[in-house]
Amino acid sequence: PGARRTLDADVRMPEAGRKAWAQQVPQLRIGLLGGENEADRMGRFGDYGRLLEQTFQVPVRLFAASDYAGVLQAFSARQIEMSSMGPSVYAGTWIDTNGGVEPLVVPEERDGSISYISVMVVRADSGITALEQMRGRSLAWADANSTSGYLVPRFALRRAGIGVESGQYFSRVGFAGGHEQGVVAVLQRQFDAAMTWTSGQGDVNQGHTRGNLRAMVEKGMLNMRDLRIIWSSDPIINGPLTVRTDLPAAFRQDMTDFHLALPKSHPRIYEQIERGGGTGYRTVTHQQFAFLVEMRREEAAERRRRS
Repeated sequence: PGARRTLDADVRMPEAGRKAWAQQVPQLRIGLLGGENEADRMGRFGDYGRLLEQTFQVPVRLFAASDYAGVLQAFSARQIEMSSMGPSVYAGTWIDTNGGVEPLVVPEERDGSISYISVMVVRADSGITALEQMRGRSLAWADANSTSGYLVPRFALRRAGIGVESGQYFSRVGFAGGHEQGVVAVLQRQFDAAMTWTSGQGDVNQGHTRGNLRAMVEKGMLNMRDLRIIWSSDPIINGPLTVRTDLPAAFRQDMTDFHLALPKSHPRIYEQIERGGGTGYRTVTHQQFAFLVEMRREEAAERRRRS
């Protein structure tokens, strides 16, 4: 069967009420990925959590992990049922749980694509206009489990013949602790450049339609006039809403239906959790993320070679 989309005519919210699966899932514990401060995250997901509670009549608990690894570990320990995550975190969790998780849906962008891009940003007043001028300068990665803030750019730079370890091409590289923190570090001149993510669509002066830059513009933390994008990756598949495969099939179906219907039935909640918006969600399969599983395995092998 083809992918289902929010835009399909037959998409509707599951009937409200307690479901048979609630016996196996007495509470719904949802992991919230890092990348911004905890208070902002809990605030953005509050209405979403309450809507899930009202719809399925099970208590919903939100867990804000301090970093990406926290969500990965929570899945491995079966401490959460569901989380939206970056594609690299999904691949890592799938490896760690021996295939014990599956993707349900990914966000669909305004043009109907289901991808985003990794970008390298510098201060607009830095005089740096191209990647070639980054030789001997410092670069901040977002998080070791970030797809756009670490895995994909490292891969792309290595393939282009650029050494990604401190002192090879860049004077130093380091972790900012998240996407928001990386951009702040550039604005405060702690690093010359940082890697982050954006939809790559719409008005760049607004930080595009969706992503970290857009979120920071909306919070008043960033004026895009202060930044310059000097490098962009090829498109990366959007991060999936992920669930454990040991949970009832009916639960996984209800979660799929709920999210497909959410942008139509509650557009404000959808925009809150997606930090901007597109056309909704689209169903996906594990196969669409298999290349990232390979990439992570290769990165792990590379690390072993170095140590």
